[in-house]
Amino acid sequence: MAFLGLSRVSRRLLKSSVSATPSSFSVLQSQQHIYSSKHVTTTHYINPFSKYTSWNHNYEVWSKGTESHQQSFLGVGWNYRLVAGMSSSVMEGNPKKDDKEKSGVGAAAKDASWVDLYLPEEVRGYAKLARLDKPIGTWLLAWPCMWSIALAADPGSLPSFKMMGLFGCGALLLRGAGCTINDLLDQDIDTKVDRTRLRPIASGLLTPFQGVQFLGIQLLLGLGILLQLNNYSKVLGASSLFLVFSYPLMKRFTFWPQAFLGLTINWGALLGWTAVKGSLEPAIVLPLYLSGVCWTLVYDTIYAHQDKEDDVKVGVKSTALRFGDNTKLWLTGFGTASMGFLALSGLSADLGWQYYASLAAASGQLGWQIGTADLSSRDDCSRKFVSNKWFGAIIFSGVVLGRTFQ
Repeated sequence: MAFLGLSRVSRRLLKSSVSATPSSFSVLQSQQHIYSSKHVTTTHYINPFSKYTSWNHNYEVWSKGTESHQQSFLGVGWNYRLVAGMSSSVMEGNPKKDDKEKSGVGAAAKDASWVDLYLPEEVRGYAKLARLDKPIGTWLLAWPCMWSIALAADPGSLPSFKMMGLFGCGALLLRGAGCTINDLLDQDIDTKVDRTRLRPIASGLLTPFQGVQFLGIQLLLGLGILLQLNNYSKVLGASSLFLVFSYPLMKRFTFWPQAFLGLTINWGALLGWTAVKGSLEPAIVLPLYLSGVCWTLVYDTIYAHQDKEDDVKVGVKSTALRFGDNTKLWLTGFGTASMGFLALSGLSADLGWQYYASLAAASGQLGWQIGTADLSSRDDCSRKFVSNKWFGAIIFSGVVLGRTFQ
């Protein structure tokens, strides 16, 4: 009976509050304890004496407690506020959309490179197509060239700075051309792979025709560098284009596209020597070339583990899928072979002890990559892949020192 009596009193209070004078509304608007955090457009009244309600004497409100939050609306008159069952989406808005937008902005800011920050908008797509924002590919192409040029130096002499400058520019151009060819041929695949779906052609930032035009410019500039070399090197350099154009297709037909990449990207190990000497010395440059191929199988297999789930969905192949759980065993074998071929090349070139000291340091760096690589982590695979620029630098310094102090 007491419960029914209180219910009637509350209804009378609400009824009288509706008919309150304007002054009552003024008093109401002066209250400072506002529970609703945002403007409320709709309200849903419930029985204030439901089993979830309680009287708050400190703030003179009827409150409806829930496990996660309090839902409220503002009553009028007599300094009472009734907290009723109101949609949380009305009271609090829809934070999920805002959070999603913020996270997208954050991800974009995180992925922003110097290309996005400093280059005009008209050329950003082309810079990204050539991977100017990701120079690791240029380093991996340039280091075998530099090894070979340093090996071709006369005993007691430093390598030719002119040749290193030409091959450095050539590596930048040829790597960009290779990436352009890859994106043109793989545009149907890139849209289905999370890591590559934002590439310029796959995302629509550039059209395929624009990509072909840009490729023509890159090849013409590369030809300008090639024409500055001797005739033997011109023929040898031009012959690498077959590998450059066919490599992107290999993942469709074989589980060994990384081996084919090794044959392509280490061509400079042959070309650097001929550019200086005018001929090949198989006993020196062939082991150097094969060491680069084995090295590529190590770092690009680690790199391929980033995309192995997407590769299975799309239907393309890689050594990461071929080796599976035995990847580190295979990588250890290829890493050992790479160091063996490097030692054989140094012996044939009669390099000093400094070279073999660098091989020991490089072996440690390569062993660290293989031993600590978390093949289930895309971030760690990327870090290990990028660290190979230091492997190349260690070998180069060893060749220079071994030749200089010979």
